[in-house]
Amino acid sequence: MADPLSPTTVFKCLADDTRVRLMLLITREDELCVCELTCALDESQPKISRHLAQLRTGGLLADRRQGQWVYYRLHPELPDWVRHLLSTALEANRQWLEPDSNRLDTMGDRPERAAACC
Repeated sequence: MADPLSPTTVFKCLADDTRVRLMLLITREDELCVCELTCALDESQPKISRHLAQLRTGGLLADRRQGQWVYYRLHPELPDWVRHLLSTALEANRQWLEPDSNRLDTMGDRPERAAACC
């Protein structure tokens, strides 16, 4: 992340229901793959991927590929104020996010994470 995130950039990225739900689920879980997010939000894979790309381009998310899976996490250089904003929003809105969280929690065949490499 070359430039620091401005409030305008962050709030533009979060100015969509799908993107906010994605960000809060990723904040909750630390890392999720596209298939998990598709299941949790009950939306099509192309729609989820498009929104994830916008969040990545905006500097909020980072991704990594593991075999056939692409995993998303908060960008490691995300400023503390953005992390605090997301954590606060998650804590204050768990009930709003509950249907998505429940779908994720009951999803079968979730991909396995590789153990952290040295």
